[in-house]
Amino acid sequence: MNPELEQCLKKQKIKEFSRGRALINKELEAADSDLKQAQVSIANRSYKWATIQSYYAMFHSARALLYAKNYRERSHYCLIVAIRAFYTEQNLLPVHLVESLQKGKTLRESADYYDNWSEIGAGEMCKNAGEFIAKARALLANK
Repeated sequence: MNPELEQCLKKQKIKEFSRGRALINKELEAADSDLKQAQVSIANRSYKWATIQSYYAMFHSARALLYAKNYRERSHYCLIVAIRAFYTEQNLLPVHLVESLQKGKTLRESADYYDNWSEIGAGEMCKNAGEFIAKARALLANK
């Protein structure tokens, strides 16, 4: 088992969650909503919020993927660790998408906590979020 995932499980930052599959569609709907809002924010030149909304679009998609494995997260970091272990290391999710999720977490924190953001970063995040959601939906279509 991936040692980082093992630590997240040990610290209960990733926990078994038998109701996960029942919540997949709710998470995907939240992801779609956040992505639409990010697109509106970009159109309105509100790049800080577009960055934050784009990250949460990816976050909810990742959460849906984790729910499909009957786990839930108690840490954004451990969610990324779990997605990498369950999907990227299994060649189900391309490396660049889990890297986009990690970068999105960093950019979201920078925008949210330090008021540091950019138009380019927001645009990149929005594009990556759309790709992440599409891939998550494709993976979950068989669930």
